[in-house]
Amino acid sequence: MEAESQAERDDRLRHGSSFGAAATAYAEHRPGYAEAAVRWALEPVRAREPLRVLDLAAGTGKLTATLIRLGADVTAVEPDPAMLAELRRSLGSVTALPGRAEDIPVPDGSVDAVLVGQAMHWFDLSRAIPEIARVLTPGGVLAALWNVDDDRTDWVATLAQISKGKANVTLLRWRDSAARARQERLAAAGSGLFETPEAGEFEHRQRRTVDSLVATIATHSNLLVMDEPDRAALLAEVRDFLQARPETSSGEFVLPMVTAVLRARRTLPGFTGSYGAEPLLARTTSSGVKTMRRCSCSAGRSASSSSSSAAARPSWYLGWRTDVSGTAASAANSMSS
Repeated sequence: MEAESQAERDDRLRHGSSFGAAATAYAEHRPGYAEAAVRWALEPVRAREPLRVLDLAAGTGKLTATLIRLGADVTAVEPDPAMLAELRRSLGSVTALPGRAEDIPVPDGSVDAVLVGQAMHWFDLSRAIPEIARVLTPGGVLAALWNVDDDRTDWVATLAQISKGKANVTLLRWRDSAARARQERLAAAGSGLFETPEAGEFEHRQRRTVDSLVATIATHSNLLVMDEPDRAALLAEVRDFLQARPETSSGEFVLPMVTAVLRARRTLPGFTGSYGAEPLLARTTSSGVKTMRRCSCSAGRSASSSSSSAAARPSWYLGWRTDVSGTAASAANSMSS
């Protein structure tokens, strides 16, 4: 994995530490995650009882709340005091600890899954991945989730152009470069500790108004670190656009999104093989599969192993495989959140 430059590190830390100033707005306006995406993230360890999950960089508890609804025993860890205070305010019964991905305040082998919502791109992976491996049980799972705006919808694509990429990443950008680059970075950082990362996409949506969508966009890090005159001008341009579009100008509307997931299993002691030769890409909707394309399995992977793996998957999961080669890792930190 290519070493991070000092300028890249400074930029990552500046953006990643910007959310505390907007913690209340973040809690009010940011979306949660598609439940199907969270279920898929947990699928490798779902049968464990109790299912112990660490929500790492938990923010105000958006992902924590979904994990609780799914019956997990959750510990939340968050470095920002203001974000942590919002989490404790809304989810008072949850164990919520101050801490960072690079120095996780839980014992070795104490959790079955580590989930990260909208935050893994802020981590120093060279330090965070060994820490995550330390706290996981053998065969446990690491999963990172991001909500991306679905710019297959025309007005969402135009909004992305107006916001100049400073708001949320879009689905087509995710598919074009960011997903593959982040898979590569995770695979490199997790070499010897985690199996080949898998990737999934799950349809999601959030009901918004002009005011609430502008408020949501204002909580993204690129906006939070802007000079105030520039920030106000960009948000005004976004508001003017939303007020002019028939799809968004009158009351509530639906913002189409996709929850994207990267998932990797902790290697078992003495295990030197692979759970799957290629990363896996699953695209589902609430009503089933939206599109399908054939797996191109690598040489040496037998048809019987593929079919037995498919037979073990739960009913809501369908997908196909793709490789991660051929995309520059420099795209990995290009998403804002």
